[in-house]
Amino acid sequence: MIKILIADDHSIVRSGLKKILNEDSNIEISGEASNHHEVLSSLSVNAVDILLLDISMPGRDGLDTLKEVKSHYPNVKVIMLSMHPEDRYAIRSIKAGASGYVSKESATEELVNAIQRVSSGTKYISKALAEKMIEYIGVEMEIPPHELLSDREFQVLCMIASGKTIIQIGEKLSISPSTVATYRTRILEKLKLTTDNELVRYALGNKLID
Repeated sequence: MIKILIADDHSIVRSGLKKILNEDSNIEISGEASNHHEVLSSLSVNAVDILLLDISMPGRDGLDTLKEVKSHYPNVKVIMLSMHPEDRYAIRSIKAGASGYVSKESATEELVNAIQRVSSGTKYISKALAEKMIEYIGVEMEIPPHELLSDREFQVLCMIASGKTIIQIGEKLSISPSTVATYRTRILEKLKLTTDNELVRYALGNKLID
């Protein structure tokens, strides 16, 4: 029996995932969580095999939670769930220790297979993601500047480009506005940009925001 913890801040999404997983008699849902704290709290009392982790939870997001889970519970395998295009967060997730990455849009078709693959000890990536990863490791492929940003810098980049203010970003990430401003400065320097308008154009051009 494969024991699963579902972590997503939307109850309707959790319900949909449970419906998909309940169709497989070899999968047991051991618990649910809606944020970073609940994930760690649940793992401290429930032995699970796989954590299904939403990448966009409130407060500390999925990437932060992934890193902490792998630090404290290295035997728990993690499959990231996301509404974002695979090339936006998938590679970062795999690098951070995730065993798989599944788009919520394709969960009905892919999730059970992903769980079975990950449970057997292999990683699960879609054909599209596999092709993208091959591009990134290709010797002739130039790594785009945003791939050199830290995960937190990448978060702030996407949020600024989406129109959020420094104060809103600080509240979302539970950090001070001055810290957000520092991240913004670093991002502009690393991307060789000077204004937020240029940053937005960069994000759109590289399909980092919709």
